[in-house]
Amino acid sequence: MNADPAGPNEQKGQPGLFSAALSGLCPRCGAKTLFAAPAGLADECAKCGLDFLALERGGRFVGVVTMLLALVLILAALGVDEWLRPPLWASFLFWAPVTVGAVIFGLRFYKTMWVYHQYEERQQP
Repeated sequence: MNADPAGPNEQKGQPGLFSAALSGLCPRCGAKTLFAAPAGLADECAKCGLDFLALERGGRFVGVVTMLLALVLILAALGVDEWLRPPLWASFLFWAPVTVGAVIFGLRFYKTMWVYHQYEERQQP
């Protein structure tokens, strides 16, 4: 009985979506080639040649993701301002990098999620 408990479709060693978004991993080979810019997809994988632009068709919803993230950040900033009442310069020093980091990570996560989803859809018979 050499039955594999994970099943034939289980891919062992594949990273989770969170770590794939942070590292920019290719869905086919796992190389760190998904992003050419902090939040911009590369044209194709430098290792295996997978065409990322053909997989990324969700670019029109990036604005919606950014607007939802902006709403969350604005509500958080208003809540912190009401609770702590920091000076204006402290708010700028805190919220500027938090906003940039949150938007970059949000876009990376969304684009990685979309590329991985499209890749899995195309792999299914």
